[in-house]
Amino acid sequence: MSGGGVALFRLVRFWSRRWAQAPGMEDPEGEGHVPHVMVLEAIASGESDGEPSISTVAAQLGVDHSVASRMVARSVAAGFVRKAPSPRDARRTVLRPTPAGDELLEAARVWQEEVFAELTAGWEREDAERLAGYLQRLASNLDALNTGRR
Repeated sequence: MSGGGVALFRLVRFWSRRWAQAPGMEDPEGEGHVPHVMVLEAIASGESDGEPSISTVAAQLGVDHSVASRMVARSVAAGFVRKAPSPRDARRTVLRPTPAGDELLEAARVWQEEVFAELTAGWEREDAERLAGYLQRLASNLDALNTGRR
């Protein structure tokens, strides 16, 4: 299919410009919560094995371990993520969202759904649902690529 990649990257540009201005994404220090949401999304995506870690965040975000480690440290300092010992291996550390992290992630997801609804407002309901299904399918392919299962 021709043009799918171009359209996808146009959407990415649209999304990234508006994301930092979304309600609830600002913080009192003016740094913004977008990096914290990215960490929380990566943790949520990596929970399938029950033990999301800094390596999980690095793989999900496509960054190296040191970048992921700094991002996680900032999210921990901001009170959105906590580190806990692994119940399977005490030498490992797993990442868990705090209640504040759960709230931030939920607010981000509500905003994401609102933007999707705005973008598809003039569409037939079935078309919007079909696109949502295709996007979920595409996101599943990303998960497979991140874990090497493809």
